[in-house]
Amino acid sequence: MRTALLATAASAVAASNSFDRQVYEREFFEHMNKFNLQFKDGEEFVRRLQVFSDNYDMIQEHNKGQHTFTLGLNQFSHLTLAEFHDAVHLGGVRPPNLRRNPSGPVHTAPANLSEIPAAIDHVANGAVTDVKNQGSCGSCWAFSTVGALESAYYLKYGKLLVFSEQELVSCDNVDLGCNGGWMDDAFTWVKGNGGLTTADQYPYSSASGTTGTCKTSGYTNIPEVAPQSFTDVAAGSVDALASALAKQPVSIAIQANQLAFQSYSGGVLSGVRCGQRLDHGVLAVGYGTDNGIDYWKVKNSWGTSWGEGGYIRIEKSSADLCGVLDAASYPNL
Repeated sequence: MRTALLATAASAVAASNSFDRQVYEREFFEHMNKFNLQFKDGEEFVRRLQVFSDNYDMIQEHNKGQHTFTLGLNQFSHLTLAEFHDAVHLGGVRPPNLRRNPSGPVHTAPANLSEIPAAIDHVANGAVTDVKNQGSCGSCWAFSTVGALESAYYLKYGKLLVFSEQELVSCDNVDLGCNGGWMDDAFTWVKGNGGLTTADQYPYSSASGTTGTCKTSGYTNIPEVAPQSFTDVAAGSVDALASALAKQPVSIAIQANQLAFQSYSGGVLSGVRCGQRLDHGVLAVGYGTDNGIDYWKVKNSWGTSWGEGGYIRIEKSSADLCGVLDAASYPNL
């Protein structure tokens, strides 16, 4: 099979200067093996080869330049940008508006900005669970919500438990499972639900894109993780988000439908066109400075093969890159 595919590949790219057979053998088959990819026929194989070669060339060209971040191959490298959107269901965060409780508490910047630490990293401090993978389900909102609750629970009770995204995806009747949701609504649902169970008791099963039916037995919710309320962070304020992060990890929404996100591999994302049309829920877990560039450290839910072991660092500035500052909130246990 491999020999036949190599012959097909050599023929398909014979007229192309961008992708020779040696690069194909070294990179594309390694990619296929690493991510256990199979294609339905030769036509699909050749199409994937061309998409991969285009992405490979784009990555190589970017990394030759003077940029603050690098691109690399990952599980999305055989996909076009449109297919990448579909693969991770960008648009899976669906805010009916950016503030569901406009009369609720709002976290603002302290009057004395010296109270804000120069840097914070809740991952290094042990308050963040391992990176997870939402798969082909628009459940980013659930991963952001659960991540914030896991960290809040650890900071209050000193125990890092892994809670269940699946309970939210399948049982939260306010949000839309694999078709999207919103972190503020999910915090409210968890409160009304009397808490969440652990991932061991209710493991994630929606990676293929199916929301699933809510289980009504076989697990026990932990009431202490039910938030009493949630607090919105003042929109547009770097200092407000930084001071909130000094307390605990914060759920945020960003615009991630960019080539830079598809192939991001490391460094501080800056100097890109990335707007505020929020389509993806993630978890801000800290901030710092790298080579003079301030950044937000963000936990994603695309597995550890993407980014910096599943994390991305986004430039921290009033320019509000990717909408980081637009809709942040955190639970109060």
